Amino acid sequence: MLRSMYSGIAGMKGFQTKLDVVGNNIANVNTAGYKKSRTTFQDMLSQTSQGAQGTAGIAANDRGGINPKQVGTGSKLGSIDTVDTQGFQQNTGRGLDLMIDGNGMFVLQMGDERVFTRVGAFYLDNGGVDGAGDDSYLVNADGYKVLDSEGNAIAIPKDAKSYSITKDGKVNIVKSDGTSDDPKTIALALIPNTAGLEKIGGGLYRNTANTGYTAGTGANGLSTPGGGGAGDIVSSALEMSNVDLSEEFTEMITAQRGFQANTRIITTSDEILQELVNLKR
Repeated sequence: MLRSMYSGIAGMKGFQTKLDVVGNNIANVNTAGYKKSRTTFQDMLSQTSQGAQGTAGIAANDRGGINPKQVGTGSKLGSIDTVDTQGFQQNTGRGLDLMIDGNGMFVLQMGDERVFTRVGAFYLDNGGVDGAGDDSYLVNADGYKVLDSEGNAIAIPKDAKSYSITKDGKVNIVKSDGTSDDPKTIALALIPNTAGLEKIGGGLYRNTANTGYTAGTGANGLSTPGGGGAGDIVSSALEMSNVDLSEEFTEMITAQRGFQANTRIITTSDEILQELVNLKR
């Protein structure tokens, strides 16, 4: 069989994956906190019909070296990267909607592990265990508790008269009797390699062995907004998706044309094989 046919098949598979990634980006164009993905490709192993030859052992002024002769066998998927650029700010006017302006991710407690998110749409639960407690906790849409800089869940007393969140992440609470406690600070995690995080749905990310981040207990691995390279907190706003529709449609057209070109390779290879079969007639 012709090698070009297998090269065309490899190219089609790669562009199918690229279209899957582009389609997911477009589907999440209005998803808060979503970070777009991109695909990269690599050439596959080339078949060498003749290796390179140097000039060692050849008489002077006889001839020079010879380059290798290789035929490629197509392309393969190199990586699917997460592009962690800042999304645009959408003002909501809701005090518990928080946006990170800069580096960092919110830290949530999901069972026995800590997970991360850029989605700052938070809520207050009914407090305690089965609502029997005196405090309400700051949670995300799935009910996972938001952690402070000490690694504890952020509680809002049920007798709180008002509360506000400053740009350095401090949760200021005024009780009904006019008193206030020392403010808790919302924690941010600084991930050295955000592309190494594993997406687990719902705008959440799980730590992996390639992030360069050590997730511990308590205050270990937690930073405060506005310090140590962490971004500021913008209250009453959400970070929207960083998907650029014009760029995604361009990538979609590129993938479509690339797919069509590879199908043409297969068609042409098939015509050549048909001619070879017809030689016997």
